[in-house]
Amino acid sequence: MILAAGRGERMRPLTDATPKPLLAVGGKPLIVWQIERLAAGGWRDLVINTGWLGEQIPAALGDGAAWGVRLRYSVEPAQAFETGGGIATALPLLGDAPFVVVSADIHTTFDYARLQAAARIIAADPQRTAAHLVLTPNPGYNPGGDMALDAQGRIRREGERLNYGNIGVFHPALFAGQPRQQAWKLFPWLYAAADAGRVSGEVFSGPWHNVGTPEQLAELDAQWRGLD
Repeated sequence: MILAAGRGERMRPLTDATPKPLLAVGGKPLIVWQIERLAAGGWRDLVINTGWLGEQIPAALGDGAAWGVRLRYSVEPAQAFETGGGIATALPLLGDAPFVVVSADIHTTFDYARLQAAARIIAADPQRTAAHLVLTPNPGYNPGGDMALDAQGRIRREGERLNYGNIGVFHPALFAGQPRQQAWKLFPWLYAAADAGRVSGEVFSGPWHNVGTPEQLAELDAQWRGLD
């Protein structure tokens, strides 16, 4: 699942007429970078949730055939349902197996094939491991981090905190009974499973950008194009 429904308030005025996932870096929309990397990692059945100016996204991407993937869309209202509500609402499209969730507005070289192993572990025993999160070193805008990773590779609230990289694998049963068609945040809700030791994690230290402002978009675009 690619999360693409948000308003992108910090990216205004660029998002006044264009949904944030369709803003370009290196001549390519942010969401297309994600589609290509997911496809390269073996994830080819993709669900995209849409909200703000959401009709533009399927108009631009179609059924995904151009990238060798199958795209389906979970339609939300313009104000969207936040991450938790968006995932819960899309469950009928996501099936019964563990699924990857990524944000459309991150730009990274993370190898999504790595998450195939995490998905198999979750599928084998979802009571022991219900989710797997990718953490990154703390970016400048989030120096205090979000969560920690213990010596057993389990997510904890306390410890040396790292940044949540907006990449995760989840078992659909984790969302059973959660509200659909309404807004609620993934965190702090997910911490209940983490406190029970049911959320694993890993650290990715390679290139990772959460593109949140016009300045960040322009900087990343310049880097990609090799400009000063």
